Amino acid sequence: MHYIFIQQDFSEPVAKVFADLADHEMFGRITGAHITRIKDGVGDNPNGLGSVRQINSFPAPSFEETITKFILNEEIEYRVSKGSPVKDHLGCLLFNSIEGGTRLEYSIEFEPKLAIPLWGKILKLAIQTPIKKGLKKYARLSR
Repeated sequence: MHYIFIQQDFSEPVAKVFADLADHEMFGRITGAHITRIKDGVGDNPNGLGSVRQINSFPAPSFEETITKFILNEEIEYRVSKGSPVKDHLGCLLFNSIEGGTRLEYSIEFEPKLAIPLWGKILKLAIQTPIKKGLKKYARLSR
């Protein structure tokens, strides 16, 4: 199992950071991926529980993620539900209020589908780098 952990602080309140990162298209702009909601979630938030987003991030083939847990202003959890070079993928975003803003704790765990030496490390970098870079940029812009 491969594991990614990113912690990022923002000067914006939890409600603002949560709303931006919960919005599939906005999350795509932040991370540099083309993300489209292809199925609305149940309840009041179309990006919430049960929603499905399609990720197109060259050079990887497109894949889909389904929101499996959605607690407003607290937690978002998702799983890859179709496609992708990984299996058993679980992403979790935890939002905490801190003095002066928000702390995000973002964890991802996954297994590569192919048992190729170093493939897991390559995938980890390919997943982690744009997310980390995008969140840092978003944090700077939120000041």
